[in-house]
Amino acid sequence: MAAAVKAGAGGGSRVIQIVGQTVPVLVEVGEGVLVRQSQFCQSNAIVVIGCDGVLLIDPGVDGHDLMALSEDLVRLGLSVAAGYATHPHWDHLLWHADFGAVPRYGTEKCVVTARANALDARTKAQRLAPGAPVELIGLLTPLASGAALVPWDGPDVQIIEHDAHAPGHAALVIAHADVVVAGDMLSDVEMPLLDLCSAQEILSATTRSDSAGSPPHSRTQTSP
Repeated sequence: MAAAVKAGAGGGSRVIQIVGQTVPVLVEVGEGVLVRQSQFCQSNAIVVIGCDGVLLIDPGVDGHDLMALSEDLVRLGLSVAAGYATHPHWDHLLWHADFGAVPRYGTEKCVVTARANALDARTKAQRLAPGAPVELIGLLTPLASGAALVPWDGPDVQIIEHDAHAPGHAALVIAHADVVVAGDMLSDVEMPLLDLCSAQEILSATTRSDSAGSPPHSRTQTSP
């Protein structure tokens, strides 16, 4: 099958389709940013095109998805330069050998949490993502604390670290393309879940701040 591509405009995005293949494989949601959606919770794998390969964010979810994504990239003449996991939940720690032995990044807290829960992540993947290579789950390189950008040869991808959904969760801002990768903080099919441990820390900090006499405009109000 030829590696040429055909692009069709529509709704502000482009469908990148392999010539001779009837099913769209990737959707361009911003300049040089492509998305492939899994049937599992409509989870999105994000591809950011760089100078010498792509940054692959949260690839998944089952073995078929991972293999199909790899094949799509090959057909488009794209190789993987680096990976990134937005947070340490099992379905965001997946990888496939065909993507290559490239650096896979996460925030420091994300990587620590992923390593501590590796067995649980692999058990869940075996049950919920048949065919996904469980031995490759969570093999991440931690970034320095407070790192502002993903270290790769491509457009700036800004890291906004927070703990709202999981420890070390990071939203990624791809400013040139007007794209934010939220990593489960937005969904059409499920309610984004709050990390309750982090929520307790936030509430405790707020309580301490209020007790210390914070000005009224800085106080946080919570509903019963």
